[in-house]
Amino acid sequence: MVYRAEYIWIDGTEPTAEIRSKTKVLADGDDPGIWGFDGSSTNQATGDNSDVVLQPVFQCPDPIRGGNNILVLCETSLTLDLSPHPTNTRAAAREALKKYGDQEPWFGLEQEYTMLDPVTGWPAGFPAGGFPAPQGPYYCGVGAVKIRGREIVELHTGWCIDAGLAISGTNAEVMPGQWEFQIGPVDTVTVGDHLWIARYLLYRAGEEHGLEISIAAKPMKGDWNGAGMHTNFSTNAMRESYEAVEKAAQSMGAPGKPEEHLLGYGAGIEDRLTGAHETQRYDQFSYGVSDRGASVRIPWQVAQDQKGYIEDRRPNANADPYVVATLMTNTCCEALA
Repeated sequence: MVYRAEYIWIDGTEPTAEIRSKTKVLADGDDPGIWGFDGSSTNQATGDNSDVVLQPVFQCPDPIRGGNNILVLCETSLTLDLSPHPTNTRAAAREALKKYGDQEPWFGLEQEYTMLDPVTGWPAGFPAGGFPAPQGPYYCGVGAVKIRGREIVELHTGWCIDAGLAISGTNAEVMPGQWEFQIGPVDTVTVGDHLWIARYLLYRAGEEHGLEISIAAKPMKGDWNGAGMHTNFSTNAMRESYEAVEKAAQSMGAPGKPEEHLLGYGAGIEDRLTGAHETQRYDQFSYGVSDRGASVRIPWQVAQDQKGYIEDRRPNANADPYVVATLMTNTCCEALA
């Protein structure tokens, strides 16, 4: 008897890394081990030295194939000494968690995405060559006039649950054809592991229904919301003290920190963070209670409870969750140490 292991890794495509995968057939009882791939075809090596190593780091049931088949998320490593490949962003997340793990950093990521017609390139729910009614009724909407793609959302959610991922919710977003799912609360490394696997499953659900899934930051120009990956963050001190919550929010605006973070928050920041559509401008930093126009929001309930978490509203939908989690862990935990 045999089973299939789907090896999944993050490539070197710029400016936005993409998911790659391939299948290994294994005998029952055999564990998935180190494998490799042609890095010259994934922007991770040159043709004269093309091998890149896949090192399994996280696995879960494969909800698509079922049975005893599994999904295997891998870090990429160099062949010379098995050190992390330059495109391996998970390695830095591991180091951040190792350094600040005593503060118990938790993350909840809100992954927005847009369903696109692969022929026209327009969002699902947009009439061919035209525009739907303005934004307003689509957010958390119900009904055929407002909503497209719910069957993909339901399929994806079920797959995430069956895979054992920390999916915690879904909702229709502000622009037609735009949706969101949430992962968390989990730690600095786990949130990236689960989000990348959830993205893989989302793309596969799109395949099943003939729609392309886009995580572009501004999929439609004009008076339409962009797509973000709002990042909720807390430590053990923040979950007990409002003073720590405010200190964490303030640390994100310390000299040099806004610029450092935006460099790791995905491609198309200037297109999305315009100061309109529930964003602060990319070249300004602010934080405030219940303010969706701020860079960092302190939820109203947190202010009421005098403890909780902060929400960084700046990361793009196409940001690398390992990079975002590493930046926030290092910045906030250093300030709270």
